[in-house]
Formats: sequence, structure tokens, C-alpha cells
Amino acid sequence: MKKIIISLLTIGLASIALRGARAQEIQIENTINVLGQTKPIPIALSGFTGEGAEVLKFDLTVQGFSFVTPDAAQYLVSGSDVGGISGSLTDKFAKRVLLSRSYNGASLRRQAHAFANDIVEAVTGKKGIGQTKIAFKSQPSGYGAGEIYVSDFDGANAQRITTDNAIVAKPAWVPGRLALYYTSYALDNPDIFYHSLTTGQRRKIAAYSGLNTSAAVSPDGAKIAMVLSKSGSANIWVCSAEGTNVKQLTYGVQDSSPCWSPDGQWICFATERNGRRRLAKVPAGGGTVQYLNTTGAANPTEPDWSPDGKWIAFTSQMGDFDICVMPADGGASPSVLVGGQNPSWAPNSRTVVFNRSMGYRQILSVLDVFTKQSKDCARATGSSSQPAWAK
Repeated sequence: MKKIIISLLTIGLASIALRGARAQEIQIENTINVLGQTKPIPIALSGFTGEGAEVLKFDLTVQGFSFVTPDAAQYLVSGSDVGGISGSLTDKFAKRVLLSRSYNGASLRRQAHAFANDIVEAVTGKKGIGQTKIAFKSQPSGYGAGEIYVSDFDGANAQRITTDNAIVAKPAWVPGRLALYYTSYALDNPDIFYHSLTTGQRRKIAAYSGLNTSAAVSPDGAKIAMVLSKSGSANIWVCSAEGTNVKQLTYGVQDSSPCWSPDGQWICFATERNGRRRLAKVPAGGGTVQYLNTTGAANPTEPDWSPDGKWIAFTSQMGDFDICVMPADGGASPSVLVGGQNPSWAPNSRTVVFNRSMGYRQILSVLDVFTKQSKDCARATGSSSQPAWAK
């Protein structure tokens, strides 16, 4: 297995003047509580061409900005990508420069991601996602055998992780580490493997007779939730990160797609009860299953809990597949945002990556949940699906 080396951009400290930034942050926070209906932040871009402009527009669009003419913008971004990225950010209304700097080291693309991150933080007070990673499966023909890939969050710089030439599924990151769990049929059975991206080491975690799939790693990295059929039906189980101390949590007819609450106390999953597919949650240590209200979004599956604990994204099948988001506390009905499947939250708890149909293939897209703005990712070969965002 090839050793994967993921380069990190080394940059200096940003020169940022943030007088009054707290008021701006509060203003933005007050606008993002309406899913899919928030007005994007108007920003104008000048001086950038080619790849630099492409990266800035992608990153900022999926984090709540929209690109307008200078006279309609609140924020002005000017600079150059000749020989490297350099630029400044000005608040036109406040007549104040918030950011001015040059970037060097690594590629032009990574420099542009770093600049986008600094813009996001200067305006919103939140960390940007420009240098984060996703994992996904890619199938050359759109079905059958495939491999697990890792790329930048926008799909660029995709690197193949596996060489199984078998059906693979459900990659899941270990929080804070360059390591994945995933399902592979490499040994002619759906087994769960652990894979280190830094060393290439791979080992089996769950290889029981029958189904072993959908590994989901706890926020502290110490436990795994997964779907096993070792007791007869497909149910939710938990075990240690090494695959020991296996414990059954649910006993339904068919359970799938576990995910953890960010405090590690709950596991949300999809289940079938009385002929209906529903979302539910169970205490991570075992206990009574509680059902979630997804009225208006039928046949829910593939839930993912946002890192800030406020939202649950999931797939709804109402004829076509749709990406839906609901408050994790059940305080409001789900919002149907865009067509697609397999949502996975970014670390910023406002952006999700998902896959959608394009002809006979699946492609990855990135969505800003609050403005409904989306961008398609750069495509690896074949059909790409089941993305997972590194946290």
C-alpha cells in the first residue's frame, strides 16, 4: 500500500484588524437560523485570474458569500495570483481594511485556500474549511468494484487509498488523525478495515459472518459504532477502536447508518419499524431507543450530526433523493434543501458534502446549508459517492 503524504501549507500569522468584528459576528449569527433562506454576504473580487479566482469563488460560495459587482458589495477583495497569492480584504461600509497579506510555500491552490480561510475568519470570526479533506468511494463504471479516495474538500488532488479491486463502501475518518475506517469486500465478505494514511498500515476490525459495515468513529476516537448482522438482523453495535468489546445496542428488523452526537452521548441511526423507515437515537452505552420526528421528509436515512451539535442532516427518499436538515433537538420540521444523498458535515457546521446523480454516474457537491448555494467538486475518474468530511 502506497504511503500517502498530505502536504500542509506553512504560513505566517495574518495581519488582521478586527475592531468591531464581534458586532459583525453577532449580525451574521442572527441570520443563519433559517435553513436555505439566509441571504449570502455580498463580496466583490478583482485582480485574480485562473486557478486563484476559481478557488476563492468555490471556497467562499460554499461558506455563505456571493460574488457581486463592487457597487453592490459590502466586502472588497483585491489582489493578484501572479507568482503567488497576495490580497487584501476591505469592509466598504466601515471603510476599513480587515486583512492584507501575501502567501508563499506550497502550491498556488493551497495559498488561495489559505487566503479564503483568512477572509472567512476576518468577516465571520469562524474558521474556514479551505484546507480540509474528504474521503469517498469511486467506481469506474458507476457500480460494482471501486476504491477509496482522499482529496481536498473541493475534490482536487484526489489520491487513491485502496487497491482492493472490490466493492468498497462508507469511509469514515478518525477525528484529528489521518486514518480511515471503511468496508471492503476484498476478502469476499463485507468486512470493516482500519487504514492509516501516513503509514499505509491496514488491519481488519470487524470480519464476522454476514454484514460488517458503516463504521462511525466516536468524537474521542476511542469507539466505533457500526452495523453488524452477527445476531441475525442488521443492527447497531459498538466496539473499541481496535474492534474488541463488541456490544449490541439495537434489536430492530433493519438498522443502518449510525453517526455520533458531538458529545459522544448518543448514536443516531436509520431504522425500520412497522414497515416504516425512521430516524432514531440510542444512548451510546445502551438504553431506550428514541425516535426523531422527520414529518415532511419521508423515508429518512444516512443521518450525520453537525459538529456543533445543532443539526442533523440526512437523506430523504420521496421519489427522488433529497438532502434534508433538521434541528437536532427536534424543535422544527426538516427542511428539504437540494437533491442528493449521503450528506456529511464540514467542521464549520454550515457546509455539507454529498453526492448527486449526473446521468448514470454520481458526482460530489458541496452545499452551504443556510443559503442553499452549492458547487460541484472536481471529479475523480468514474462515479464518486458516500463522501465523509474529515473533522
